[in-house]
Amino acid sequence: MHSMSEQHKQHQPIRSYVLRQGRLTAGQHNAFERLWPLWGVDFADGQHFDPRKLFDNDHPVVVEIGFGNGESLARYAQQHPDINYVGIEVHRPGVGHLLLKIEEFKLGNLRVIRHDAAEVLKALADNSLAGVMLFFPDPWHKKKHRKRRILQPAFMQQMVRLISKGGIFHAATDWEDYAQQMMEVVSQFDQFENIAGAGSFCERPDDRPLTKFEQRGQRLGHGVWDLVLRKIT
Repeated sequence: MHSMSEQHKQHQPIRSYVLRQGRLTAGQHNAFERLWPLWGVDFADGQHFDPRKLFDNDHPVVVEIGFGNGESLARYAQQHPDINYVGIEVHRPGVGHLLLKIEEFKLGNLRVIRHDAAEVLKALADNSLAGVMLFFPDPWHKKKHRKRRILQPAFMQQMVRLISKGGIFHAATDWEDYAQQMMEVVSQFDQFENIAGAGSFCERPDDRPLTKFEQRGQRLGHGVWDLVLRKIT
């Protein structure tokens, strides 16, 4: 017989991230106190909601999954005031940093959810998104851990459900084997077309900000693979 702890482990969902809490700076802690009530979205497993209702307009909504410190997402929102953005991240320091950026840039078109993205995606209404961005997700580079990578067929099934016709799915990674896995997975879904052509990656679009993480990788000679798909059905 399995012990209770073994049974618990067997039924735990596979996570695509490791919860690295980190320490909040005084400014980030203050941001949670002051700014979360303004731009944070409280979320509980099992709820259902339409992200378009988070904003007082009918602009299209784009979600970024795992925004890190939020610098790039804040730049997106600043550059595209006619698009509403929702950022999903589990790590408190990154959320706190983004809240400060929202205040600094005076962004009215950005909301933040601190929760497991897999649960949030399940809760979103069908065809409610104009796009989803997934930049530099955890590569889980050890072969035995690759099942934890977020971009799997089940994830793409959610993209099919959530992204409206004409919408964009944009992923990027600096791990070549993950890039190839991404391509293999997305190629199974004919609801999307690859804007660079079947089986091809594209150059970094001009409107995707170059992150500090990415700049460091470039100095070390790392490649980056961008994959941009358009929903056609």
